Amino acid sequence: MTDDFVLDSPRHDQSTFSGRFLHFLNVIDPRTLFTSDKVLQEYVGLLDQYKQGNLPPGVTSDDLWRAQKAKQAILHPDTGDKIPMPFRMAGFVPFGAPIVVGLLLPNQTLLSTTFWQWLNQSHNACVNYCNRNASQSTTTKDVLLGYTGAVSSAVGIALGLNIFLKKSTKLKPVTRKLVQRFIPFPAVAVASVCNVVLMRHSELQTGIQVTDKNDNVVGISRKAAKKALMETAATRAFLPAPILLIPPVLMSMVERTSFLRKYPRMNLPAQFIFATASFGLALPLAIALFPQKSQINSDDLEEELREKTAERVLFYNKGL
Repeated sequence: MTDDFVLDSPRHDQSTFSGRFLHFLNVIDPRTLFTSDKVLQEYVGLLDQYKQGNLPPGVTSDDLWRAQKAKQAILHPDTGDKIPMPFRMAGFVPFGAPIVVGLLLPNQTLLSTTFWQWLNQSHNACVNYCNRNASQSTTTKDVLLGYTGAVSSAVGIALGLNIFLKKSTKLKPVTRKLVQRFIPFPAVAVASVCNVVLMRHSELQTGIQVTDKNDNVVGISRKAAKKALMETAATRAFLPAPILLIPPVLMSMVERTSFLRKYPRMNLPAQFIFATASFGLALPLAIALFPQKSQINSDDLEEELREKTAERVLFYNKGL
């Protein structure tokens, strides 16, 4: 971590997993949701003064880091528009945790399974769209394709597994209940991968920019786009794992305790606590798996790009 303020740069080292984890833990800080419009304007003004070299006396690096954190959490970096609270990265956990609880509710009907899977993918789609890279155009067709693919795959897998489970008459009731709690994970994981592949499939044809270490654009590469898409898909597949696997395991243990047997109404609050804690840990862990600015060996790129540069290592923006 650096104490000296650097405009538009992360405070933590992005070349290490721990640095990326701490950075994204800072990005999803829900306290920024309570920043008023007045305070936000003051923060934006303070950063403008810093850029112009006219800082008021007494302003510290911590003040500037705090201002930049709030600005980046609330305003879209490309458009400057205010992102709706439920769809900010800082709002992903507090607004998404109740949906996770809904996904993990026992004894789901086909209707409730469909509803919670649809709501989850709709929330994810809104978060993805509101935090997209607006400097590159995303067509309505791509957005609808990604959303439709994610919803249909999530609902289809969840309903298919539920129907299969109901037909498996040889399973003991306890085993059936435990297996049913794990059904949301494969549905959400596959849907998340479908979402990113369908929404960004055009990158495989058009390619993405690759740059040298000084951010000079070397060219457009389809092979770099494929690597970026695979890394992003891996992140999306990993994210639901701690969120949808840890709470069922913990709940299966807690439900055996005398406390929950005596106070069964505490079952739902306990699920909410486990889901929120798992979500809050899983989100920065998943996003930190790969650097936002990833590397690729020039030998792995197209021949025409290798001929343009003597650099052995090039860079590209992975995307979220």
